[in-house]
Amino acid sequence: MAQESLTTPTERMATADGKLGAKVVSQPEQPAGGPTEEELNPWITQESRFDFAAKKLNLDDGMWKVLREPTREIIVHIPVQMDDGKIEVFTGYRVQHSMARGPAKGGVRYAKNVSLDEVRALASWMTWKCAVVNIPFGGAKGGVICDPHSMSQGELERMTRRYTAELMEFIGPEKDVPAPDMGTNEQIMAWMMDTYSMHQRQTVTSVVTGKPLNIGGSRGRLQATGHGISVVCDCALQFLAMPAKGCRVVIQGFGNVGSNTARLLFEKGYTITGVAEYDGGLWNEQGIDISALLRHRAELGTITGFAGAQAAESPDVITRECDILVPAATENVITSANAAELKCRILCEGANGPTTIPADEILADKGVLVLPDILANAGGVTASYFEWVQDRMGYFWTEAEVNERLDRIMTDSFHDVISYAQTHGVNNRIAAYMLAIDRVAYTTRQRGMYA
Repeated sequence: MAQESLTTPTERMATADGKLGAKVVSQPEQPAGGPTEEELNPWITQESRFDFAAKKLNLDDGMWKVLREPTREIIVHIPVQMDDGKIEVFTGYRVQHSMARGPAKGGVRYAKNVSLDEVRALASWMTWKCAVVNIPFGGAKGGVICDPHSMSQGELERMTRRYTAELMEFIGPEKDVPAPDMGTNEQIMAWMMDTYSMHQRQTVTSVVTGKPLNIGGSRGRLQATGHGISVVCDCALQFLAMPAKGCRVVIQGFGNVGSNTARLLFEKGYTITGVAEYDGGLWNEQGIDISALLRHRAELGTITGFAGAQAAESPDVITRECDILVPAATENVITSANAAELKCRILCEGANGPTTIPADEILADKGVLVLPDILANAGGVTASYFEWVQDRMGYFWTEAEVNERLDRIMTDSFHDVISYAQTHGVNNRIAAYMLAIDRVAYTTRQRGMYA
């Protein structure tokens, strides 16, 4: 079915009665030099998709305005004494997009290229992601501009504790619950939890998720995003009447999400033909032994040099023929520059925002089934919800219980999105947005506007 084109924010206009409308136009042709800055801006991408979905829902002007912008944006400047005695000042962000359905929820990333627009977009995606899987959270995201790989453990701890202290009045189990993201891990979460607890003069394990098991972490949390991706891949194959055994998969990114996705799919009988990483890729038409690759990386710290596959350039790996492509690293991997070259039947988005708007239109023309990020990678936040629940109960589930609950939620959410897409005649991404916006708007109307 042909889809309407999304608009960019500059193409929105007022309707005759003064209400915000959307002028539906085709995307302009991309310049020969590659994607434009606007195409690669995650906040503009999120805004445009929200506006398009809201228009399809006939969302009223007032609710449109309420849900379109974040509730709160916090910028902090964090002085840290480095190991050499010098003082550096790091810039950190926390954006809370919505708390209509419950406490805000979202990760904290440490990276050199963190920006406020990126954090805004990620916070918004968290709102829609939590609504798609129907868990009682809103969306938030945080980040600090730094290079965590060049910092010592002591420097990271001091920066993390100061960042947490600056956010004390804005986070908490009933306010905003951070979690790990790119560049952060369970140790960072342990420091955040401890800092918050010291200020509260009591141990508050439920202030963050993604913690070590012995201080309130949940079994199954570490691999939950990959587990959820494997479930929606299963559902997609069932939907298309394709067998899992021998299904060819390419994984882009081999961090926590990508490696766990690869391992779980490999164990289910999928054939992982390609892996693309920042420092090089691998290809084996007969399938890569993921167990052996994980041992290789554990020993050497890289996937390069693995004897069980041919070395290949990463951009080349993701454009080779496969049944499922899983971008599982960062934003803007699939753009107008390479979307036409993809040869996958299914695109399952393990990362947040890996596909730009012009790329979406190219993939639609090619008939690729897209499993959008706010559905496909929602296993992580769902398991974080389980951790938050267990911390508050003081009673912890087995890994089998966690996975059983996660399987049910991811499967139900897949069918909810597919049903919404078929009912409204839209693609899966817009269906996921419409479903999420509908749920958040419904709750917001129920609560009413405090004045």
